[in-house]
Amino acid sequence: MNFEHTDKVKELIARLEAFMDEHIYPNEDTYNAQMQAFRDAGNPWQVPQILEDLKPKAREAGLWNLFLPHSDLGGGTNNLEYAPLCEIMGRVGWASEVFNCSAPDTGNMEVFERYASEELKEKYLKPLLAGEIRSAFLMTEPAVASSDATNIETSIVRDGDEYVINGRKWWSSGLGDPRCVVAIVMGKTDPGADSYRQQSQIIVPMDAPGIEIVRMLPVFGFDDAPHGHAEVILKDVRVPAGNLILGEGRGFEIAQGRLGPGRIHHCMRTIGVAERCLEKMVKRLLTREAFGKTIAEHSVWEQRVAEARTNIEMTRLLTLKAADMMDKVGNKVARAEIAMIKVAGPRIALQVIDDAIQAHGGGGVTSDFGLAKAYSGIRTLRLADGPDEVHNRTIARLEYKRHMEELRAAAE
Repeated sequence: MNFEHTDKVKELIARLEAFMDEHIYPNEDTYNAQMQAFRDAGNPWQVPQILEDLKPKAREAGLWNLFLPHSDLGGGTNNLEYAPLCEIMGRVGWASEVFNCSAPDTGNMEVFERYASEELKEKYLKPLLAGEIRSAFLMTEPAVASSDATNIETSIVRDGDEYVINGRKWWSSGLGDPRCVVAIVMGKTDPGADSYRQQSQIIVPMDAPGIEIVRMLPVFGFDDAPHGHAEVILKDVRVPAGNLILGEGRGFEIAQGRLGPGRIHHCMRTIGVAERCLEKMVKRLLTREAFGKTIAEHSVWEQRVAEARTNIEMTRLLTLKAADMMDKVGNKVARAEIAMIKVAGPRIALQVIDDAIQAHGGGGVTSDFGLAKAYSGIRTLRLADGPDEVHNRTIARLEYKRHMEELRAAAE
């Protein structure tokens, strides 16, 4: 692959970095203060005004919907071009929403754009692209090991011109947002079919009768408001038959189209988190003294900083390789690289964040420096969109297959 960014991407990077410098970094305290005011008032499930204030500025700057490849509805970047932009946004947890590039909306918009009817695109995709509404993706269930998606038990049953949905979901990210008006739900339409043809995906408006949010799930004690992660019950929820995406039994096909880009977007943002935390760590080491010299002068920190830089660079290169392959040969052929970066990205970032926490001493585990929050968010990525074990299984099986074919060829 060509490691040099195109002129188009260089120009986008420059504009995005300038926007971050002018509007995002200076407003981190503003965002935190507005969220704290909501919590103090007893309701954190509200949208900070600073987000809404900055979105028009991002649109005016031409930094809107950058994620959507192969479509005239998005920013016109492919996965490789989007990678450095997504990394920059990842440096601040809420920044991606300012540019309408945050999960799960990005993945959901891709599903709507690729697979939904024109009627549903008009109803949901258009306002999602405009940043007027938010969405959720309901897949994981508390009663089964959802790392094996064939276990999912939520039922989607045809009844005349409607489908009736029954089930319990959790880690339904985005349901805490008051602007969340639609969800994509994965469940079984035919339990008797082949394992990978039982599942379907269906579009469910959040105001449909029978939807009950049981609780918002904390992550290491953080509520992740206003986004949040919900446990939700769907009881006899009825939606029009036309809301089923692509047709019965095509849930896995849709999921693979959605989760490939979604996974690599997480990894791109994760590198941004790691870079920001390394930056905080180094500045702390250079400005604090212990035992008569700066902490940076204690040799153990040279080792940690060097390893952090090396690991970030290696992880970025693997992410770029995966993105490049996704663009050139497709998600299916790039599945090993996607799996590898999904495992490596969070693991590397967690080590960098942990060292940064250590460098900040007691301050590192408070909310003062954002490191504890960063750790909690990145730690969930070792589970989200498939746990490490599932991705490692994919990597190992592809490796076994490659060498088994070589052994068979040699034997013949």
